[in-house]
Amino acid sequence: MNLEQVKQVAEYASAARQKYAQPASEHVSLGGQLRLVVFLVMWLVLTGLFTLLGGAFGGAVGLGAALPVGMVLAAIPAFLISRIVRVAAQWERAVILRLGRFHGIKGPGILFVFPVADYARFVDTRLLTLDIPHQQVITRDNVPVQVDGVIFFQVQDPERAVVTVQDYRYAISQYAQASLRDVIGSMTLDELLSERDQIQSRIAQAVEERSRSWGIHVDSIRLLDINMPEDLKRMMSRQASAEREKRATITKAEGDREAAINLAAAAATMAQSPGAMQLRTLQTIDGLGSSPSNTVLLAVPVEVLELAKTLATGKADARDLTVLSAASAPPRPAE
Repeated sequence: MNLEQVKQVAEYASAARQKYAQPASEHVSLGGQLRLVVFLVMWLVLTGLFTLLGGAFGGAVGLGAALPVGMVLAAIPAFLISRIVRVAAQWERAVILRLGRFHGIKGPGILFVFPVADYARFVDTRLLTLDIPHQQVITRDNVPVQVDGVIFFQVQDPERAVVTVQDYRYAISQYAQASLRDVIGSMTLDELLSERDQIQSRIAQAVEERSRSWGIHVDSIRLLDINMPEDLKRMMSRQASAEREKRATITKAEGDREAAINLAAAAATMAQSPGAMQLRTLQTIDGLGSSPSNTVLLAVPVEVLELAKTLATGKADARDLTVLSAASAPPRPAE
């Protein structure tokens, strides 16, 4: 088994572990107990009626023979009558077809459906959920991705949902898959990863425009997962690492520049204040000797340094004065 086959087996195993929300049954049977009560009541009434008729025509002998026969015969009409009673839940609507033609919408509560003439299709009007399984899509920049999602919708017109489309659940699921492929196929990979909300809105809008004629309102469509090839994931990881390193280098350079500007400003300020440099020197010495284990020795006192600086400044001023006086003196006459 080569590496490609191993990857395919791993993808199949991952897809098998994926748990999809299975839709519940479309109709919740709430009238079972009520139909049982109706059946028992009608069976007892019809049995008693058949027994009385047998006793009226056959006397005591007819009464004894009519009882078991009446029990058997009463079960058939009692069962048919009990099947007339149906119960729709609060969130259900029953679409009634009488002799193949649309008759009306009934529910919620107790409703009567005649077994031979009527057919009832119960429709759930709550917010429903359907999965959009893995879709293999190629983006506009030729990158293969696998996308799966979920669609939330609600039946607003049960008549059109039953009469217009054969199976509205299957129809909206297939249309959502096709719209997902169309929208994602028209976008690049960067747009797919960064504009997920916009993609979801575009898909929901496309499905809503078509499903409105089916009596269905699309609440939203959400993208659950976007799978890319492993080599592309590694390249994107390296790109993100390079981007972070680039930002760190730029931030450090900006910090060094700001530090240099501040140091230059501090040096200019200290140069304008005669005692600022001396105070800074003493502050530095105090910081070095804050620990008892550190000992700071000054080979030359600060006063000596200040005196040398003053003498150097005085000599420079005297030299400048001499040069200035020599330049301003009148020339001596030639002998």
